Amino acid sequence: MSSSNQLDKKSQAWSALFSEPMSELVQRYTASVGFDRRLWKADIAGSLAHAEMLAAQGVIGAGDLADIRRGMAQITAEIESGRFEWKLALEDVHLNIEARLTQLVGDAGKRLHTGRSRNDQVATDVRLWLRDEIDGLSTLLIELQRALVGLADANAEVILPGFTHLQVAQPVSFGHHLLAYVEMFARDAERFADVRRRTNRLPLGSAALAGTSYPLDRERVARTLGMVDDAGRPSVCQNSLDAVSDRDFAIEFSAAASLTMIHVSRFSEELVLWMSQNFGFIDLADRFCTGSSIMPQKKNPDVPELARGKTGRVVGHLMGLLTLMKGQPLAYNKDNQEDKEPLFDTADTLRDTLRIFCELVGGITVKPEAMERAARRGYATATDLADYLVKKGLPFRDAHEAVAHAVKVAITQGVDLAELPLATLQGFHPAIAEDVFEVLTLRGSLDARQALGGTAPAQVRAQVARHRARLG
Repeated sequence: MSSSNQLDKKSQAWSALFSEPMSELVQRYTASVGFDRRLWKADIAGSLAHAEMLAAQGVIGAGDLADIRRGMAQITAEIESGRFEWKLALEDVHLNIEARLTQLVGDAGKRLHTGRSRNDQVATDVRLWLRDEIDGLSTLLIELQRALVGLADANAEVILPGFTHLQVAQPVSFGHHLLAYVEMFARDAERFADVRRRTNRLPLGSAALAGTSYPLDRERVARTLGMVDDAGRPSVCQNSLDAVSDRDFAIEFSAAASLTMIHVSRFSEELVLWMSQNFGFIDLADRFCTGSSIMPQKKNPDVPELARGKTGRVVGHLMGLLTLMKGQPLAYNKDNQEDKEPLFDTADTLRDTLRIFCELVGGITVKPEAMERAARRGYATATDLADYLVKKGLPFRDAHEAVAHAVKVAITQGVDLAELPLATLQGFHPAIAEDVFEVLTLRGSLDARQALGGTAPAQVRAQVARHRARLG
C-alpha cells in the first residue's frame, strides 16, 4: 500500500476495526465526495456551531475551539481558491474536511466529532444547504410573477380565445390568462415556504441514532445556525432515530419542485402552440429560440420545449426519492446517500428554469389581431347569447338549446353569430331585440365578466394591483 493510501486509511474514522483496506472498486462505488462536496459550506458552518457549543459546555477547551476556527478558516480559503485536495479514499465531504482539519490543527480536529456522527452531520448539512436553495428559488418565483404581472397589465384589453378541450370556448383577456399562471406560481411559493419551515430543523446532536451522553446544548446550535421557527424559537428534531433517518423534507421539496415545473411545462406548452403558424398569437425573442439545420425558415421554441422535457426529469427524481425511502427500517441506512444527486439536480434544474423564464417572459411579443381573429372563428359569444335570453326570462336549458340552433345556422352560412340578421335571430326566440348585438361582440362579452375573478379588463387591473401589492 502506498504511503498516501496508508495516510488516507488512518484518516478514516472506522478503519481500526478492519484488517484490509477497501478495494478501489468499492471505494468508487460507495464514495459520494464527487457530488456531495457542494455541501462544504454547510458542513463547515455546522461544525463551527457544534464546536462553539462543545466549548461553551466545557466538553472541549477554548484552545481547541480557537484551533478549529483557525483550521476551518484555512480550509475555507483552500476550497474557495480551488487548492483543496478532495480525496476519493475519504469517501465524502465530511471526512475530507475533518481529515484536513486534523492535519492542520492536530488533536483539536479529532475532538470536533465529539457528540456527533456522520449520520446527524449529513442530515444537518443537507438541511442547511436546502434551506439556502429554497430561499433562492423563492426569490426567483417572485421575479417570475412580477414579469407575468407586468405582461398581464400591458395586455388587459387584448382579447384571446379562451379554450376548453382546446376548442374555442369564450373570449378572455390575455392579461387574465397570464394571471392564471401568477396564481399557480404564488401557490408554489407558499409550498416552498412551508417546506422551508420543516427543513429548518436541527438533527445535529442526535449522533448515530440514540442521542449522546455528552451534555450538548442543541438549542444553542440551532440558534447559531438560524434553525428557528416563525417565533424565533430554536427548532430542533425531537427524536434521535427520526432525526438521522428522516428525508421527508427532501421529498417534500422535490414534490414542490415537481409542481412548479409542471406549471412551467403547462405555460411552455401554450407558448409553443401560440408561437406556431397555426395560432400565430405571440413571438418569442430570438435569443430563446434556435433554427433548423436543414430548413432555413424555421424558428424553433427550444427553451419552452426543453422545459417540458426537464419537467419529466424533476418528476422522475421525486419518484426516485419516494422509492428510495419506502423500504428503509429505522434508523440511518447507506441507501440515503442516494438522496443527494436527485435532490441536487432537482434544485439546479428548477433554478435554471426559473431564471431563464424570468427573462423569457420579457421577450414575448403579443399579436392581438391574430388572437381576436381566432376568437371570432369559434362562436365564442354563444354563452353570452344564452345569458341574454336568460335575462329575458327563459330557463337556461331552453336558452342553451335555442342558441345551439343559432350556432348551427351560423356554421351553415359561414358567418359569426353577430353577423346573423336580427330577423334570423328572432326566429330562435321572439325575445331577441336590437340590443342583442351589444352582447354578441367580443368586447361586450369581455366587459360583462365583472364578477370577482372574472376576465373583464377592470377586474384584471384590480388583480394586477393586488399582485403588485403582494409582491412588493
